[in-house]
Amino acid sequence: MQKAVIFDYGVGNLLSLKCAIERAGLDVFIGSSTQDLAQADAIVLPGVGSFTPVAKKLAGFKEIIQTKVTEGVPLLGICLGLQLFFEESAEGPGEGLALFKGKVVQLQGDLKIPHMGWNTFNSVKACELFNGINNEKAYVYFVHSFYPVPFDECVVCAKTTYGLPFTSAVVDKNMYGLQFHPEKSGDVGLQILQNFVKIVTR
Repeated sequence: MQKAVIFDYGVGNLLSLKCAIERAGLDVFIGSSTQDLAQADAIVLPGVGSFTPVAKKLAGFKEIIQTKVTEGVPLLGICLGLQLFFEESAEGPGEGLALFKGKVVQLQGDLKIPHMGWNTFNSVKACELFNGINNEKAYVYFVHSFYPVPFDECVVCAKTTYGLPFTSAVVDKNMYGLQFHPEKSGDVGLQILQNFVKIVTR
């Protein structure tokens, strides 16, 4: 049976994400070593923490993650995990995984920051993660102050409006990133995770 690893950055409570992925139908464990990543059939980068310390933590694992992605292993990034797909962040110094060209910027304008609570997303291109979801009525849960700006707009598969539209989901080959938290997004989030499980187990 395929198994996924939630990579532990050393911060935050990962239990709710683990339980949500298990409920979606995938064997999952929390890991923090190169060996854990090497044996995984899918990798999940969770959405807890700040860019600089996590980028520093990931520096020693960048090569193995890039190798696994090149081999076709599905990768799911959630919130900060999505932001780490990119090269740099306005949140602080450090290098991301550079799986996508682009940067992470801060939400701007006369808005309450962080953006915290329920909001909709608008699909701008097909993405397997959203199969079976009517995104015009689908609410998901956000907790963030930063968002990615991809160099190539072709990787953007969903946008959300909070003051201005921002990228809330990306996809390219076997790499999937969500700015929102599916594990906190009720039935819609569960459907997204079940779709990810189908990708992993096909």
